[in-house]
Amino acid sequence: MSEFFSRSEVLLGEKVMHELQNKRVILFGVGGVGSWCAEALVRTGLTHLTIVDGDVVQESNVNRQLPATRETIGQPKVEALKARLLTINPEAEIKAINAMYKGTMYKVQRDDVRCVEEAFDFQLSTFDYVIDAIDDVAAKTDLILCATRARVKIFSSMGAALRFDPTQVTTGELMSIKGDALAKAVRARMKKLDLHPYKKVRCVYSTEQAQRCEARGSLMQVTAVFGCTLASMVIEDIRKNG
Repeated sequence: MSEFFSRSEVLLGEKVMHELQNKRVILFGVGGVGSWCAEALVRTGLTHLTIVDGDVVQESNVNRQLPATRETIGQPKVEALKARLLTINPEAEIKAINAMYKGTMYKVQRDDVRCVEEAFDFQLSTFDYVIDAIDDVAAKTDLILCATRARVKIFSSMGAALRFDPTQVTTGELMSIKGDALAKAVRARMKKLDLHPYKKVRCVYSTEQAQRCEARGSLMQVTAVFGCTLASMVIEDIRKNG
């Protein structure tokens, strides 16, 4: 193990570090939450990461998104983030897919869902973990349904915007989360479709009541905690279950 990751190995142990080097993770959404999740994973020792996002870096992203600087404005987010992650570990396998995951990829047949990708075949079942940091309700719902049907472990982020207090960030199961508008919207869409995840989905969310604003303001001290919590959920699952 490289000296760069020696402090991770002190806590996690050689076996877990070996697992981190071999697990394959796909992360959807690399904005205020997803970008910090990606960095935390790579800094800890993950070496196989696919990042998916179709946006470019905008000026309004600079206050909270990891790869967003004055120098990266206009660049695809996944390319800017990939470049940064490779400065942390040049030997990491970082695959950047500049595309949006869309929420119109399911066809209902009785109680089954066949997931169809329009632009990219993500092949979710080939990954050990799926991380959902998407803020679009339809896409988030679809990803959760498809990932659970592919029998791959998924961790999902609920709403990080409109909140001040990082100490109120916690985790819970999707169907039991209260006070989060995004979780409520996802459950409502599932109910409308008469479709439900094949297994329980653990999420990161905030117990803080969202502020009332005309625009969806967000702060790094909250979004980064969301992202780091997502990363910790993956690492802890590897630590406990291998």
